Amino acid sequence: MPKITFQELLDAGAHFGHLKRKWNPNMEPYIFMEKNGIHIIDLQKTIAKIDIAASALKQIAKSGRKILFVATKKQAKELVADLVKSVGMPYVTERWPGGMLTNFPTIRKAVKKMISIDKLMKDTSWDNLSKREKLQITRQRAKLEKILGSIADLTRLPAALFIVDVMKEKIAVREAQRLGIPVFAIVDTNSNPEGIDFVIPANDDASQSIKLIIGAMTDAIREGLNERKAEKDKNEPEPSRKKLRKKVKKEAEPEEEPEDIDIDEEEKAEDEEENEDEDDNMDDETDEEYED
Repeated sequence: MPKITFQELLDAGAHFGHLKRKWNPNMEPYIFMEKNGIHIIDLQKTIAKIDIAASALKQIAKSGRKILFVATKKQAKELVADLVKSVGMPYVTERWPGGMLTNFPTIRKAVKKMISIDKLMKDTSWDNLSKREKLQITRQRAKLEKILGSIADLTRLPAALFIVDVMKEKIAVREAQRLGIPVFAIVDTNSNPEGIDFVIPANDDASQSIKLIIGAMTDAIREGLNERKAEKDKNEPEPSRKKLRKKVKKEAEPEEEPEDIDIDEEEKAEDEEENEDEDDNMDDETDEEYED
């Protein structure tokens, strides 16, 4: 699993925190120093926390469960969507729909409604609708796609949440905590790390910092998925040599049409064979009498 270096974090500006007057005292263990009224994050601790988080996400992905990424900040939307989409994980980059986790069945109903609209648009009955009805349905579909399109494949609650800014996504954090879902998060100096299971102390405003950390997480997830696939292929039972030879032979031989059999000729041949056997038996009996 590739690791992020100190220099990469430094170049990405991950060490820059917020102003001293905006800090959260609970972030004190992760602050290295103060410079020009700005807190500087200890990147050595950031590297250690990234490795722990990446290892945990790898194991979750290897088990076949989903990790939901949440990043509705303007500078993080496109970055997160592009990176997370490459590993097939769900993500929320628009407004967080309240009750998405605590009221998950309702969210699933909305997703099913979106799928039913897609089926309707492909059906022949779509042409029979009026222009006004088509416009209303199309607008409804676009609205659902914007909010729920990225979680259409999420058929059950995710195994974990990865959040870019815990202050902005506080509703998502509360819902996850209420349901006991582990929370991974990039936590800045103005945020409260309490209640976050896997804290990654870093700058959550710089796009390069977000890209670097999310990239490390998606690489770990990809590695976990590849290992899962390899194990699955390895555990599949291999066919025996005998069965394999029969299969190859069957595929190699051209199929022959069965010949038409004349039932009368077949019965006639059987009768002739029986008569020959009777003649042989009579000859044997005659020879025995002659010898006597």
